[in-house]
Amino acid sequence: MAEARNQSSRLWFWRGSAVVVVLVFIIARYLLRDELPVRVVRVAHETLVNTVSTNGHVEPEVNYPFYSPVSTTVKAVYVQPGDHVAAGKLLMVLDDVSARAHEASAQSGVKAAQAALDAATHNGTQEQRQMAAADIARSKLERNQAQHDLDALTKLNSTGAASGSEVAAARQRLDTTEAALHAQQESATSRYSSAEVARAQAALADAEANLRAARQVVAETAIHAPVAGTVYTISVSRGDYAEQGRILLEMADLDHVRVRAYFDEPEIGRLAVGQKILIKWDARQGREWHGHIVRAPATVITFGTRNVGEVLVALDDPDGGLLPDTNVNVTVTLSSDPNAMIVPRESLRSENGKPYVFKVVDNSLARTPVVTGIVNLTQVAIVSGLQDGDEVATGTTSGQPLQAGVPIKALR
Repeated sequence: MAEARNQSSRLWFWRGSAVVVVLVFIIARYLLRDELPVRVVRVAHETLVNTVSTNGHVEPEVNYPFYSPVSTTVKAVYVQPGDHVAAGKLLMVLDDVSARAHEASAQSGVKAAQAALDAATHNGTQEQRQMAAADIARSKLERNQAQHDLDALTKLNSTGAASGSEVAAARQRLDTTEAALHAQQESATSRYSSAEVARAQAALADAEANLRAARQVVAETAIHAPVAGTVYTISVSRGDYAEQGRILLEMADLDHVRVRAYFDEPEIGRLAVGQKILIKWDARQGREWHGHIVRAPATVITFGTRNVGEVLVALDDPDGGLLPDTNVNVTVTLSSDPNAMIVPRESLRSENGKPYVFKVVDNSLARTPVVTGIVNLTQVAIVSGLQDGDEVATGTTSGQPLQAGVPIKALR
């Protein structure tokens, strides 16, 4: 009996010793385990800017292109590309022989249409009116004579000196002459209908429009500067043949240029009028221009292999340094916070759509939920969840994943 109790006591002793050994091993393993090497950064307040970059094209706010009004030759060119010219300066002259011939033909057409309208509104030409007046005068004489003959025969008939048939014949002649006189008078006062007058008026208006067009063509053969500005493109030389519609030269006030920028379709929804724009031109390294969006995209267009929205950018500091038709780099500021609490973007993690970071607490990591603000390619603003002086982990140098509660060796 005593022997059994001794064996039971020894069994419990060994069991207890084993538990103690295991506990000691676990505690020692925990206390002596290697620290995880972790890169950490301190939360800082900085200006955080979210931007998007793309390409753009410089163009004048108001461009003045000149095209050949007719197919003709270039007689003279008085400017060179890059020349600054005053308003009204003669820039180029084209051969105007055919244009002046067309103008003369148009003038003749106007005169003919004016004569036709004058005839329609005055019941015929002067010759026709004179002939009508003569015919009316002659018909009046004939009517008066017929009336005199009728009166005489009527008296003679009352005495039996003239027969009734003679009186009837005289009355018929009077009716005939009166009818002819009435018809001539009607013709003299209403020779043309209202529709014919309207047609003559339309013909004159058409002839006058042709004349104005012909004179405009003649005027366009001598090209003058409409405003003070710079001639930046000349595509012909003296003696060249220019087909109708061919561009001859372009000029503009280069102190007033704008940029047409092309943003990819996914970025369009974040653009708005008034957003700030930074412009750089590779041809002038180190120089920058600033502007703002004055017209946001209204639709999506195909630009090469891209689907883009066109944005018009007004310059805030124009200095004549950006030349028309040049390609520039455009960066838009989508949002900005001058005093944001910033952490590197690689420190931010998410689970089920909820962001969090690993904050360093007593040489270990603590999973800490955060609320984010502005995010750009490298940084993220923390609205809440962290405080000044906090440190967060960005990753390990060993490639191991970050875990909460793991002792770390902070690498700053």
